[in-house]
Amino acid sequence: MPDVTGPEGTLPRNERVVPVPPAEPMNTLPDAPAELSPSPRRGWPRWARALVGLAAVGALAASWFALPVRTVTVSGQRMLSPQRVQALAGAPAGFGWLYYGAWRARGLLDSPWVASAVVTRRFPDRVEITVQERTPAVRWREPGGRVVALSAGGVALPGATGTEKLPLVSGWGPDRLPDALRVLSALRGYNVQSVMYSPSGLTVKLEKGSVWSGDLPSLLKYAGSISMYPNQHISIYPWGVSVQE
Repeated sequence: MPDVTGPEGTLPRNERVVPVPPAEPMNTLPDAPAELSPSPRRGWPRWARALVGLAAVGALAASWFALPVRTVTVSGQRMLSPQRVQALAGAPAGFGWLYYGAWRARGLLDSPWVASAVVTRRFPDRVEITVQERTPAVRWREPGGRVVALSAGGVALPGATGTEKLPLVSGWGPDRLPDALRVLSALRGYNVQSVMYSPSGLTVKLEKGSVWSGDLPSLLKYAGSISMYPNQHISIYPWGVSVQE
């Protein structure tokens, strides 16, 4: 029997080529994720869902009582007592350790003595509080005559002790306390005794000499010249320095 030759090769007579569709690709995924199974709680009765809620509440309550704050350590304080720092930090013994956070410790910033604080939780029941207190840097005689201790930034520090030797700031007229504090910062190496302000300018009393200026920028600019005349009375102007013998 003769053979028939076609494009697919040589085939016996009465046989024909049947096209085979290409195989479907393997491991194809749909464009959007499909839900493999319905939610286990879908269709649960209302009483079952209520039991789940009660169990969650019970777990939260159990974690509160199982992990109470038992130890609170305080460091860095000098003026404030550890008990006061602990109270400001909102960390009483027995409070839930898991629920203690920075939102409760913000009370520390309510104290003028606290410049900054770091609160650390230590698993499973410990809280460590480290504070940095402000220190008295100057005495200020208020317009009413009362003398209060201030930090270098001008924060009043109630109850400060041992401040008798700090520089005294006083004055009259418009309040120039911020200017006086800037002068004290610029001249902190010159043993300043006092700074007095008035509408006409600022007078700085040193251990033996003095400095006057009616212009704060000029005083700050030429402050270094004080070391050249430590025992003289110096007047500083925008155009230069005058020295009185």
